[in-house]
Amino acid sequence: MSSYSELVKNFEKIRAYMRDFYVYGFKSREEYDRKSARSYDDERRRMESWLGEHMRFVRTTDGKNVFISIDSRSGGRNPLYKAWKAKSFTDGDITLHFILFDILYAPSVALTLSQIMEQIDTYLCKFSCPKVFDESTIRKKLKEYEKEGLVICEKQGKRVLYHVADSVSLEEVSDALDFFSEVLPCGVIGSFMIERGNAAKDSLFSFKHHYINAALDSEVLATLFLAMRQKSVVHLKNQRRGTQSPIQISIVPLRVFISAQSGRQHVLAYLPAGGKILSYRIDYLSEPKIADSFPLFDEMRAKLDKMQPYMWGVNCGGENGKPERVEFTIYVGQGEEYIVRRLYREKRNGSIEKLDDHHYRFSAMVYDTNELTPWIRTFLCRITRLNFDNRTIENQFKRDIQEMYHMYGIDAGEENA
Repeated sequence: MSSYSELVKNFEKIRAYMRDFYVYGFKSREEYDRKSARSYDDERRRMESWLGEHMRFVRTTDGKNVFISIDSRSGGRNPLYKAWKAKSFTDGDITLHFILFDILYAPSVALTLSQIMEQIDTYLCKFSCPKVFDESTIRKKLKEYEKEGLVICEKQGKRVLYHVADSVSLEEVSDALDFFSEVLPCGVIGSFMIERGNAAKDSLFSFKHHYINAALDSEVLATLFLAMRQKSVVHLKNQRRGTQSPIQISIVPLRVFISAQSGRQHVLAYLPAGGKILSYRIDYLSEPKIADSFPLFDEMRAKLDKMQPYMWGVNCGGENGKPERVEFTIYVGQGEEYIVRRLYREKRNGSIEKLDDHHYRFSAMVYDTNELTPWIRTFLCRITRLNFDNRTIENQFKRDIQEMYHMYGIDAGEENA
């Protein structure tokens, strides 16, 4: 029987499995061809140990399909964060961790490296522990904790002293952390802080639309934010869905756009190799590495800011790089003012003009007319007139409507419309 561990060394591996199982989803054991069937079983059982209460399955002619099912009304916390809290460690790591923080038990206890090593030897002898830690290992571990903000390193003359950082009470901001962990980017940070402060406290929040999938992209997103702060180039891999292998690209991240409708995250970035600003889905990106600073960062971000008034979604170029006019008129009946309110609420960068008591015209200049068509279709039974600069998309829109009429047996579609 194959064995497996709940702990994870390479998060990118588990991220790929979780996306294929639960986000893109519904793959049976037979359909999953990236790895062996044994690897499929090991990874599935690992995720079951984290998400067992949320896992469901259906049996089809193709086999058993596993998926995740979450009722946001029953709990306001993202279960996918559990994957981040299962990091692998060695026996030496965990032994040294607890000995160090037992020695440096309070901020007032400040010791040199040699003093720490002496006390570690005392601990190991006292408990007859076979582990041995050399000076280099302890120094690296202290430096790691210093980087994480757990340990403070201070110089006093020629001596270097180490002590733990002051603890901070999170009680007064626990509700804010709770909200941050479920709504804002990189919310896994808030999840860790909540558990450190008061793990047993129930969440105050529940969500009608809870976009949990972004949890898997937290590491990539955090690196992109850091690169933006440093105004740097990022080397990473981009694997579009359906492709066999990722491609290596270098981008300058400028802004992150998050859809309020779907929760999907995109980074708007300058591509030095092509000289264009493009959008990339963050769930397709992996293994980001920050490289050299980019001297034209402010110039490219200012260029993106000028483009935003013409962006309905994340497309910032179109076929020819020029904005296209999109215009349509809808009919609003008596007592249907809620339609007008919805039009104003969802118009984004468009404008609304009242033509008469029953007709309103929407118009906007956008880079990509196609991005509007799903939204425009929601007004289908009310549209009385269409006028797109992009005639190809307008004609396709009308053909789709005609096809729908024929499907429902309405031959004189235009007359009935």
